[in-house]
Amino acid sequence: MPGFIPLFVFIAADEIWGTKVGLIVALAVGLFELVYTYFKEKRFDKFILLDTALLLALGGVSLLLHNEIFFKIKPAVIEAIMCIILAFSAFTPIDIVGGMTKRYMKGMEMNDAVMKKFKQTLKVMFWIFAAHTLLVLYAAFYMSKEAWAFISGGLFYILFGVYFLYEFLQQRRKIKKQPVIPVDDEEWLPVVDEAGKVIGKALRSACHSGQKILHPVVHLHVMNPRKHLFLQKRPDTKLIQPGKWDTAVGGHIAFGEDVKTALQREAYEEIGLKEFTAKPIGNYVFESGVEKEMVYSFLTYDYKGIHLHSDEVTEGKFWSRKQIEANLGKGVFTPNFEMEFEHQLRGKIF
Repeated sequence: MPGFIPLFVFIAADEIWGTKVGLIVALAVGLFELVYTYFKEKRFDKFILLDTALLLALGGVSLLLHNEIFFKIKPAVIEAIMCIILAFSAFTPIDIVGGMTKRYMKGMEMNDAVMKKFKQTLKVMFWIFAAHTLLVLYAAFYMSKEAWAFISGGLFYILFGVYFLYEFLQQRRKIKKQPVIPVDDEEWLPVVDEAGKVIGKALRSACHSGQKILHPVVHLHVMNPRKHLFLQKRPDTKLIQPGKWDTAVGGHIAFGEDVKTALQREAYEEIGLKEFTAKPIGNYVFESGVEKEMVYSFLTYDYKGIHLHSDEVTEGKFWSRKQIEANLGKGVFTPNFEMEFEHQLRGKIF
């Protein structure tokens, strides 16, 4: 973390020039970081500011009282604050880390699977921080200065390095266990740019592998005269958003296929709808944890031909606006449908 840099600079400078010079050098580095961050990102990094201030305060107390213990416990104080933040984020509905992530990575959306993994990671990080905090305190009171320097500095990165290496190997193992589909049997999807122009093609598995290859899909919203919206329930066997209620029709555009043909094909395959007219209501880019789609949305009032005949859809029914609004944000609907409802349907069509 950038906020810990002044501490590590102090440890190195203290060994060469002593505590007073080490504090001056560390303070200079902290101030440089603050100024650099401000001019680059137009904000003051509160973590760097807090770390530098604590370094100066506890280091100053150590010099005045000729007792370095006040300085030695400084990393533990910082990490204790981090433990509190991680505890709230991992074990309560108050997701401070998630909120900060969305703030600094605007436009990022997390589906349920990604959010579950995110929470699991936060729990592990909490226990790593908690264990390291106790080790720093123990080293500060009972171990040599050299041992304390290693535990408060290098060991921190070693612990996280081991954890992330373990996660990487686990992910590799999961990928190896996935069935390999022969390339000749796998579907090719068009790759498009932000304007929707086809610029290449990619295998379906590659588009869903987390590489965020932008590919086009079609969505069809079906509405009856009472302005109730028909939604389909995704099978529990689906890899993405299983058991969630979703747009009436949604599917990929095949390579070489135009939008109209794809819409007609998907409408019949998913809800048995053949004869219908549809009007476009807009297109947008949707990004989840595993894919990135250019979504072409349409609306039709031709609902009478609906008949479910495919294993792709387990259930379908009409929902009123009031019913939908009562269930938003509760994990009933897919994030993609909720986005379309908010930005394309509510207040405009529905």
